[in-house]
Amino acid sequence: MNKNPIGVFDSGVGGLSVLKQFLHYLPNENYIYLGDTARVPYGNKSQSIVQEYARQATEFFIDNEVKMIVIACNTVSAVAIEAVQKIAKSIPVIEMIRPASEAAITSSQNSRVGVIGTRATINSEAYIHELKKYDKYSNLKITSTACPLFVPLVEEGYLQSEAAELIARDYLETFATEEIDTLVLGCTHYPFLRDLIHKILPHVKLIDTGEAAAIQAKKIIENENISAGIEAKDGSNIEFYLTDTPYTFTNIAENLLGFKIEKIKKVNLD
Repeated sequence: MNKNPIGVFDSGVGGLSVLKQFLHYLPNENYIYLGDTARVPYGNKSQSIVQEYARQATEFFIDNEVKMIVIACNTVSAVAIEAVQKIAKSIPVIEMIRPASEAAITSSQNSRVGVIGTRATINSEAYIHELKKYDKYSNLKITSTACPLFVPLVEEGYLQSEAAELIARDYLETFATEEIDTLVLGCTHYPFLRDLIHKILPHVKLIDTGEAAAIQAKKIIENENISAGIEAKDGSNIEFYLTDTPYTFTNIAENLLGFKIEKIKKVNLD
């Protein structure tokens, strides 16, 4: 048994979709949520800058004695995983790309998989490389596209707006012609737009990277017997830290997680 917290890190509100999945699969754990809201989005920044931000977040978690680090950001998972693991050492690190890729391959019936993500994630080709590891017969066709405007839409709470639908239809039209049957939501902000994406691609299975990661984390915690075993409700087991406190964060978090957030602490990672 280990009551130390699980650290969940993202550039903004996107990681809350991952946190929600972890609360579902691992409800009896303590959590620290760290949102680098002062520097969101990460997807249009250089690799070296993202790596530096990831190092700072990892050091914050080390200082807070976490027992597991969850990189709840596909951009960091794509370009900075090694930087995190180097600092984390023996602490398990859960990233988004490998679990989601395995889930996508398992899901697809026609070997046509789509991936959407930030520019940094798509340009890294991390999903292409990972998906191909699970393609035993080399007949997998992968279609990927960057959707850079999705993150600001989510951060500003424009989830059901006409503008969001117009942008989404423009981004996603290529997947209809490619006849994909599975789409990886390769950014943790994108599950907030799940209903909209499903409306445009109704017959496509959507892979939530946070859910795939939570399932992997559950296996590790059970195998290593490090469950906290606490009883918690209404977010009493979560500490929230932000590098800035945007007006929309609390409303988005409370609507998604389903409980009142009483306190958010501000932290400087520099």
